[in-house]
Amino acid sequence: MALASLARRKVYHVSRNLYYSASLTSFSRGFASAGSDENDVVVIGGGPGGYVAAIKAAQLGLKTTCIEKRGTLGGTCLNVGCIPSKALLHSSHMYHEAKHSFASHGVKLSSVEVDLAAMMAQKDKAVSNLTRGIEGLFKKNKVNYVKGYGKFISPSEVSVDTLDGGNTVVKGKNIIVATGSDVKSLPGITIDEEKIVSSTGALALKEIPKKLVVIGAGYIGLEMGSVWGRLGSEVTVVEFAPEIVPALDGEVRKQFQRALEKQGMKFILKTKVVGVDTLSSGVKLTLEPATGGEQTTLEADVVLVSTGRTPFTAGLGLDKIGVETDKVGRILVNDRFVSNVPGVHAIGDVIPGPMLAHKAEEDGVACVEFIAGKVGHVDYDKVPGVIYTHPEVASVGKTEEQVKALGVAYRVGKFPLLANSRAKAIDDAEGLVKILAEKETDKILGVHIMAPNAGELIHEAAIALQYDAASEDIARVCHAHPTMSEALKEAAMATYDKPIHI
Repeated sequence: MALASLARRKVYHVSRNLYYSASLTSFSRGFASAGSDENDVVVIGGGPGGYVAAIKAAQLGLKTTCIEKRGTLGGTCLNVGCIPSKALLHSSHMYHEAKHSFASHGVKLSSVEVDLAAMMAQKDKAVSNLTRGIEGLFKKNKVNYVKGYGKFISPSEVSVDTLDGGNTVVKGKNIIVATGSDVKSLPGITIDEEKIVSSTGALALKEIPKKLVVIGAGYIGLEMGSVWGRLGSEVTVVEFAPEIVPALDGEVRKQFQRALEKQGMKFILKTKVVGVDTLSSGVKLTLEPATGGEQTTLEADVVLVSTGRTPFTAGLGLDKIGVETDKVGRILVNDRFVSNVPGVHAIGDVIPGPMLAHKAEEDGVACVEFIAGKVGHVDYDKVPGVIYTHPEVASVGKTEEQVKALGVAYRVGKFPLLANSRAKAIDDAEGLVKILAEKETDKILGVHIMAPNAGELIHEAAIALQYDAASEDIARVCHAHPTMSEALKEAAMATYDKPIHI
């Protein structure tokens, strides 16, 4: 099958080169002349999608302005999302290892304690350094940066209430909406960011809660639950669905839940929260079975509401210029990221597709490539997803349930980390690698990894899917020994033939 895959890859290379060398001769909006007040591109929003789009546009020779209401670049991801959460996940993991694992490795400490203020300071320092870094990239690439809240007054004009109290109008031939998403709450629940918190508040708690209840068993809830669980909180996760992280491959999901339960995390599934009351001593939740029935109560010091996110499109003046949105507020765009209003584009969380920072970045690059007369491309079926707990869970492509639903004949190859020498050597061997491949052609359909650093391991699989590789292709690549990457190689061997080490 490797030769067949090689032939496919050659065809892919040729078609890809032709695809990206194409020029859109119909591009007629033009570039702004030097010294003109009108921009070629105006980006509303300085998050991962917005700032990347702005930099790429400038690199392609387009006069570009980026408008950001927060006053610091990086959006939710960098300021109150991806980056600070990963900082706390790492710090809390270090504490947990020192307290529970160091002794078995011959490192003995008389005592280990948490300095929460110092931990938060390290997180804040990382965020500050990165936001300043993006401002440096704007200066390097000559992107004009306007700090303020922007809203449309016409398809080519954005009125900005600046953070210094003024107002300015920014004009652009092409305007990209990249305003991201906001926390989704539940009816009747008021988030005060003290006792009832969103992910933003969970990143800045002033003390470690004795009892933390997480509403929602998705990526964010499980990550933040892990942080505070490692630091000593008793964590209970309440989920309406019958399973955690429904998008995961079923087999991997079950193993993942068992791993979290071994760490002390408790789950109450098929349950809805019908009320949350703030008490002097904490918070009381009223619960009810998802299908209806007898109500129960649950008390906590802090409740984290983590039930997803919603597109941030309200207050932008989209209705005034006639931009169409769906029932949840997402902007409807074509395959070139253009809305129904010519010159108004949208990317990232405000359009359909995975609500992920890296997806937004790819949207941003592709969008401005189209604007510049080139051709962009994002394949949403090949966007990797990662849950940054320990072990991490990462996936790309289709789950086994999705493959079955398609009616495709397939093979499954699995390899447990317990049989991986590097994982055993460092005493961190919980997890597996699972590969799904088409039975007839051996083409890889999906890869799912539960392992330490699964978020790093998944990209070999992402490249394989991008190039329509066969499982045999991965199996025949020499992998350094000892590494956890060998588990991916062995799973590939198990898919098309037999593994060596199990």
